[in-house]
Amino acid sequence: MNQILVTQKVYVTPELKKKKKLYKIEFFLSVLLVCLFSSYYIYAEHDRNNTEEVSQEILTQVRQDDTTKSSGNDPIIIVLSEAEANNKIIDDQINQNIKINTTIDGVTYSTEAFITIPKIGISYPVLSETSDELLEVSVNKYWGPGPNEVGNYCIVGHNYRNGKMFGKLKELEYGDIVELQDLTGRTIKYKVYNKYVVDPSNRSCTSQKGNDGRMLNFREITLITCTNYGTQRLIVKCREI
Repeated sequence: MNQILVTQKVYVTPELKKKKKLYKIEFFLSVLLVCLFSSYYIYAEHDRNNTEEVSQEILTQVRQDDTTKSSGNDPIIIVLSEAEANNKIIDDQINQNIKINTTIDGVTYSTEAFITIPKIGISYPVLSETSDELLEVSVNKYWGPGPNEVGNYCIVGHNYRNGKMFGKLKELEYGDIVELQDLTGRTIKYKVYNKYVVDPSNRSCTSQKGNDGRMLNFREITLITCTNYGTQRLIVKCREI
C-alpha cells in the first residue's frame, strides 16, 4: 500500500505575528519581575542581617561594660537613709547603663531592658521607644511601666520569616519561660499563660487593669507581633513566676 505524505504549510498571519510578539513581551516581563523580586529579597535579607548585627552589638557592649564595672576594686560608700540609699543606687545604676544611640536616619534611642526567650533562642535589647525606624533595629517598648516594675510591660517586634526578632513568637506555648533583665542587672522570669490573635485596632492587651477593673498588683509582660501577613496581631501574655 502506498503512503502519501502530506505536508501542511503553516501560514503566518498578522494575528499570529501579534500573538508571538505578545508572548515575547510577557516572557521578558516575567524574567524581569523574577529578577526584581530576587534582588529585593536579597537586599531585604542583607538589611535584616545588618540590623541584627546592630542589636547584637548593643548586647555585647552592655556585657563588656558590666565586666569592666565588676572588675573595679574601689568600694562605693553612700551615707544616706535606707530608703534614699536604695532609690539612689537604683537610679545611679540605671543612669550609668543608659546608652544613647542614633540610627542611620538620625533617630536617637536608648536601651532600657534585655529580653531572652530560651525556647526560640532569641536575645534582644528592648529599646525605650517605638517607631518604624527603631523596629528595624530591635524590639521596642510599646506601652506600660518600666521593665520589671509592677504592671503590664508591653514589647513589640517584627515578625521576620527568617525567625529573627519575633519571627518565632508563634512557637511559644503555655508554660514557656521569658526572661527580662532591667538596667540594674535584675533578671525576672515570666511564664506564658495566654496566647491569642486580635485585629490591629484591638489594643486591650496593653491594659494596666485586671479582669476586676483594678490596677494590676503584679508583674507581667505582653509580647506583640504581626501575623497572617500583617492583617492581625499575635499576642503572648506572660506573668512573673
